[in-house]
Amino acid sequence: MSNFEKKFGKYAIQNLSMILIMCYGIGYILNWVYPALLSYFYLNPYEILFHGQIWRLVSWLLIPPSDFGFFTLLMLYFYYSLGTTLERTWGTYRYNVYIFSGMLFTILGAFLLFGYTVLVGGADGIALWSIYGDSYMLAPRFSTYYVNMSIFLAFAATYPNMQVMLFFMIPIRIKILGIIYGALLVYQFFMGSTADKFVIAASLMNFIVFFITGRGKVHMTPRQVKRRQKFKREVKKSTKDTRHKCAICGRTEETNPELQFRFCSKCNGNYEYCEEHIFTHTHVQGHSQQED
Repeated sequence: MSNFEKKFGKYAIQNLSMILIMCYGIGYILNWVYPALLSYFYLNPYEILFHGQIWRLVSWLLIPPSDFGFFTLLMLYFYYSLGTTLERTWGTYRYNVYIFSGMLFTILGAFLLFGYTVLVGGADGIALWSIYGDSYMLAPRFSTYYVNMSIFLAFAATYPNMQVMLFFMIPIRIKILGIIYGALLVYQFFMGSTADKFVIAASLMNFIVFFITGRGKVHMTPRQVKRRQKFKREVKKSTKDTRHKCAICGRTEETNPELQFRFCSKCNGNYEYCEEHIFTHTHVQGHSQQED
C-alpha cells in the first residue's frame, strides 16, 4: 500500500464521500423528473456485453440506495460523517482504494452472476437477463447500498469502542451494531437466493480484504487520530524542502523570504549564508579557519 501510495497518492480524490452523496442527489432528481430513465443506469452485464451500453459500468453509482425521505437525509449525513472520519484516519489514498475496490468488486460480482446464470441455464439464462435484467430480481440489486454498509463496517472496525445514540436516545458502542449487522448479513447470505449471495459477497469483499490485511491493527481512538494528524503535520513541516539555508543562523527563504543567500567560494564545501553572515562568518578550510 505504501509503495503504491508514493506513486499514485497524488491522484487520490479528496472528500470522496461528498461526491458519492452528490451522485445520489443526481439520482433522486432523475427519479423525480424521469423515473424510467434509471432503468438504463443499472449494472446489467447483458446490456453491456450484447448492446454496448458501457456507461452502465459507471452510471449505477447514480442509483440512490433508498427512497427519498427525512430518514434518508439522516442516513446520508450519517454515512458522510463516517466516510469523512475514515478518510482523515486512514488518509485520502487508502480511503479511495477502499471505496473504489468496493465498486470494482460489485462490478465483478455482477458479471460473475451473469456468467453463472448463463453457465447453468445456457440460452435460457441469457433470456432471463434480457427480459428481467433491469427488474429488481437481478441488476438493481447491485447498488451502492452494500458499499455504504462496508463504510459502516470499516468504521466499526476502526473505532469499535465509540458510542453512538441509537434512535437518538440509547447509547451503544458501534462495535455492537457492527456485530449485529454482520450477523444479519451472514443470515441473508445463507438464506437468500443465488443472486443475493453474489451481491453480498461481491459488495463486501473490500471489507473482507481490509479486515484480513489490517490484522487487527486498525483500531484507533479519537485521541490517537489527533496525535497521528499532528505528527504528520510536524513531519511535513520539518522535512519541507528549502533551496537556501544559512549555515550560521539556520534561516531559510521560507522563514525569511526578505533575505538573500549566497554560497561562499572560500569555504571548503557547499556552505551557504544569509546576507547578514556572508561577510562575517568564519571560513571553513578543513581543520584550519581564518577570519574574513
